[in-house]
Amino acid sequence: MRPIALAFLCLLALLVPIASQAQDGVSPIERRAAQVVGLMRGDTNADALEELFTPTFLGAITPEQLTALFAQLRSLYGEAQRVESVTPPGATRAALAIRMDRAIVRGGIAIDPAQGGRVSELLFQSFQPLPSATAGAIEAELAALPGTVTAYFGPLDAGPPRLSHNPDVQNALGSTMKLYLLAQLGREVAQGKRAWSDVAALSTRSFPSGMMQDWPEGAPVTLHKLASLMISISDNTATDILTRVLGQEAIADMVRRSGHADPALNAPWLTTRELFLLKGGERSRMRAYLRGSAQERARILAGIERPPVSVDDVNAAFAKGPVALGIEWFASPRDLAGLLRTMRAESDPQVFEIMAINESFPAEMREQWRYVGYKGGSEPGVLNLTWLLTDRQGRDHILTLGWSNPEAPVDEARLEALAWRILAERG
Repeated sequence: MRPIALAFLCLLALLVPIASQAQDGVSPIERRAAQVVGLMRGDTNADALEELFTPTFLGAITPEQLTALFAQLRSLYGEAQRVESVTPPGATRAALAIRMDRAIVRGGIAIDPAQGGRVSELLFQSFQPLPSATAGAIEAELAALPGTVTAYFGPLDAGPPRLSHNPDVQNALGSTMKLYLLAQLGREVAQGKRAWSDVAALSTRSFPSGMMQDWPEGAPVTLHKLASLMISISDNTATDILTRVLGQEAIADMVRRSGHADPALNAPWLTTRELFLLKGGERSRMRAYLRGSAQERARILAGIERPPVSVDDVNAAFAKGPVALGIEWFASPRDLAGLLRTMRAESDPQVFEIMAINESFPAEMREQWRYVGYKGGSEPGVLNLTWLLTDRQGRDHILTLGWSNPEAPVDEARLEALAWRILAERG
């Protein structure tokens, strides 16, 4: 998971002075920036795009795409209010900041004097969240999202949370479940039962995401590489190899020892391949699994490869939207906090270096924290974002947001935007 960035990029304008003088103290590039704000707000008629942008720009992004992108920005950050700054104000290319209701959008703008000063480049690179105007605004937005939404931000120790929304509700994790494998592996390395340099052979392949599904049969891979690929790019084949190495019962034991409130929800512990085979296979088998006890589910999994399920079957199943969200891995925000506490107490330190490979964090917020570790997970209708954050005083925090909706896919950009606002207001 990544900081939100929307870019509208065409041919670069030449860095030459603008021939015409500023009118009423407003330079040509400032005037065009103000028109962009009007367009973002809906004040500027879309029919006037040809006057605002160069033909090359409009050849790269259609009016419909522009309208959709500005609508997405409004849904995430509210209305565009004004140009915050254009620096330098008298050039043909400048750094641009636009103030919206809930964020300052930063990027760049360029104009082409040879084409009437029309905008030839517009780039939105970063989004600095602003404090909400009213107390409880973020909680209200979380509550208004369709489906099941959970969120928690606070210290891992006994301190009170800075934000808590459905902290004890079990929600689907997607690939965030891989933290349980990482915790168990880190524990066994710390105990001396395994070493990061131990080698496992590639055998059963899962389905993407990842890259190892395309590697040669029997390829030797260290446990460190398996864990790194599992966490940094959410490689499902690496995950299933580690599941085989550790054993599903050992992973289930980590679920219990970390204080999960309802470990039976994850029994039996699924491999990623088993989840895909269930959701991409026969509907009758999927329904039987959803109804079954742990023992009945284990019997279904014993015959999961029959009849065979192809990549095309899996892709077709997920292309229609959310599929059987009861077949998943589950945890509440408090369960995830317990898992991170257990990792801190029991795991080899390499675990936290692995979690930091892909921190999925805005650069402008990074300097507030000594350490940032991350794992997220998703499938149609499911999204989880979980960070381990260590402040400058050395105190660990968890930020986790979960959203599941069996009726429709969920909006990753919207949940990420809420995460950054939580940090901006409560950090």
